[in-house]
Amino acid sequence: MRKAIALIAHDKKKLDLAIFAKDHSKVLTKFPLIATSTTGGVLQDKAKLEVERLLSGPQGGDLQVGARIAEDKVLAVIFFRDPLTAQPHEPDVSALMRICDVHSVPLATNLGTAEAIIAWIEEQIEEGTLNG
Repeated sequence: MRKAIALIAHDKKKLDLAIFAKDHSKVLTKFPLIATSTTGGVLQDKAKLEVERLLSGPQGGDLQVGARIAEDKVLAVIFFRDPLTAQPHEPDVSALMRICDVHSVPLATNLGTAEAIIAWIEEQIEEGTLNG
């Protein structure tokens, strides 16, 4: 079974993530997708992607993604963060970023790094070296 790609976005970035995901659906649909609850709903509605919806971020969804990373079930995390708005669950966001670092899981926090992760995944698929 292939590892999942986690898709997360703060409220003001959810539509941006949906547009990104729709633009890259050819790659994303090759993997199980997980998302925090509200983001997952937006991705299902706007990008027409099949997504396993976890809890919302403030209710522990970020931590659920972190647990999957610790279990070696996540290939990459694409997390469109809103750097200009304070988040009440910022400690959970920090923990998610830390667990990505601990387990060397690629983490994109903006459009530029998300594009780089998709390019890396496409390259791995073409070379047949992607460990799923």
